[in-house]
Amino acid sequence: MLILIAGPYRSGTDGDPRAMAANLDRLEAAAWPVFAAGHIPVIGEWIALPVLRSAGAGPTDPLADEVLHPTAHRLLTRCDAVLRLPGESAGADQDVATARRRGLPVYFEASAIPPRTPCEAV
Repeated sequence: MLILIAGPYRSGTDGDPRAMAANLDRLEAAAWPVFAAGHIPVIGEWIALPVLRSAGAGPTDPLADEVLHPTAHRLLTRCDAVLRLPGESAGADQDVATARRRGLPVYFEASAIPPRTPCEAV
């Protein structure tokens, strides 16, 4: 499965780059358990931040609202599930709502994600 890892990035940081980096570190820490279970983790910021940089903007620029959440929304058209990490985040809550509307599973702990079985190997 392609699993979107959703959780706080800008929320609660008041635009502090160190706080946003710490939030991204927490999102990325969840990538290994997803991968180790045989799936492909993806974080919206991995795609959105380079897009913003290429537009000469950053995560606190007004353009970020037109890139960060829409990137996750577009990713969810390709994802098979969401891993929602703890913490207040309107964007992550939107991701969960979108996933549920699409009938995708939403996990709240990496350990709840079913491992890929050997017969699923390519």
